[in-house]
Amino acid sequence: MERRISIRKLVMTVISFIVSIAFLLPFFWMLSTSFKIEADVFKFPIEWIPRTWNGIENYKEVWLGKDPFALYYWNSIKITVSTTIISVTVSALAAYGFSKVNFSIGNFLFLIILATYMVPQQSILIPQFILYRYLGLFDSHLGLILLGSFSVLGTFMLRQFFMGIHSDYIDAAKIDGASHFRIFWSIAFPIVRPAIATYAILRFIWTWNDFQNPLIFLRSDELYTIQLAMQKFTSLNGEFYSLIMAAAVSAILPLIIVFIIGQKQVIEGIALGGVKG
Repeated sequence: MERRISIRKLVMTVISFIVSIAFLLPFFWMLSTSFKIEADVFKFPIEWIPRTWNGIENYKEVWLGKDPFALYYWNSIKITVSTTIISVTVSALAAYGFSKVNFSIGNFLFLIILATYMVPQQSILIPQFILYRYLGLFDSHLGLILLGSFSVLGTFMLRQFFMGIHSDYIDAAKIDGASHFRIFWSIAFPIVRPAIATYAILRFIWTWNDFQNPLIFLRSDELYTIQLAMQKFTSLNGEFYSLIMAAAVSAILPLIIVFIIGQKQVIEGIALGGVKG
């Protein structure tokens, strides 16, 4: 019986390894291409390790060329970090309130908020556009930050984890005279920190990769995010695949760094959700 289990684990491990390699091949090709000269991009069989290295020139053109990425990087970092901080704070506080603060219309209010998630975002773009023009938030980073700072999905996801905290902890803290904010910060937050970190990483990725909102709510070139910069760079250098791949690697690099730094918290968050279930 143990031998059958070992063989099954070995087979599943091999299959998982093959599937993971298949998923990673496009990234490896993109990374390899970003260091090649243009003549070697479509050589067959593929040269995974370039014979002629041109990476410095490719990345120099991306970062220091006619349309440098440095400004767009700063715009994306500013919008993404600000949105992530505000969204995580608002979602965590709202989730705690809906799960641990008893008030008469709490469940009804939560259902109304949850119902707004069923409305397709595309259907409210025109009212949002008109409202932002009226408020003077159109073509500004503040407008983009506010668009992503209030998440129904984040509130719903974190509420499920806050509901897993036993009420005895909350009651004991109340008896000791702790306020709700004190309870949230000292008791609830440390318990669900992996879940909050997981949502923070997801919000960072969603905001960094957002293309629709910057496309609609930004007009000034100097305010563009990295996603709009990629579109512009591709239209200007569409025939140079090595440059496009260098730009693509530069665009996804922050996501890789964030995931490497936060992967431990993500795994703990998934484990916490599994134990809760």
